[in-house]
Amino acid sequence: MITELLADLDAESRELDALVAGASDWTLPTPAEGWTIGHQIGHLMWTDKAAILAITDPESFKAQPLAGDIVDRTAAEAAALPNLLELWRDSRAVLRERLATASGKILWFGPPMSPASMATARIMETWAHGQDVYDALGVEREPTARIRHVCHIGVRAMGFAFLLNGLAVPEAEVRVELTGPSGEVWAWGPEGAENRVTGPALDFAWLVTQRRNRKELAIDAVGEVAEQWVPIAQAFAGPPGGGR
Repeated sequence: MITELLADLDAESRELDALVAGASDWTLPTPAEGWTIGHQIGHLMWTDKAAILAITDPESFKAQPLAGDIVDRTAAEAAALPNLLELWRDSRAVLRERLATASGKILWFGPPMSPASMATARIMETWAHGQDVYDALGVEREPTARIRHVCHIGVRAMGFAFLLNGLAVPEAEVRVELTGPSGEVWAWGPEGAENRVTGPALDFAWLVTQRRNRKELAIDAVGEVAEQWVPIAQAFAGPPGGGR
């Protein structure tokens, strides 16, 4: 499983790499307030390095100071580096090597994760920050089957989203049925669940990464828990985002 996940992570990263390598101006602002294309790539490089540290030296990972502005600050610092693209390529390669041989739970800013879950999270984050870059450049991205990983981590993070918003984790299960780019149906949760979330997989991926406004998306929620979850859904660690 980890081999296939790492192959998809590599493919997602290479697609974004090709886009930014051809962009002449990395200072172009993206939809994330205050963030340029350079900030987006710098953040991916920084989180790669954080994941490498979590795998190779968990005690140092736990000991690092996490000031409230660390995400914005490290992205800005990385954006100023003249060789950022090469550094990101290097961090990606090292992380793939570490994840391929890692075992046990890996510490993270949210709950600890297995190597497979960490690889899935890196696909999600690469896809999400890549969306910001595509939007900044005015390029429409063709969805691939790799968005299933983004949807998967969004579904798995449902309880986490409730906790982050100061809400009790619901006991009721939710059935999620999404239509993939080729018309295939991806499903999570019991078929007979009263709570259901349905729609295009791309829209759900945009929802849980908060890259599109809820009103723009063809996501249907049925049932009290599903209706409560959809507006707060997120696939990323950290505090609830402001969304688009």
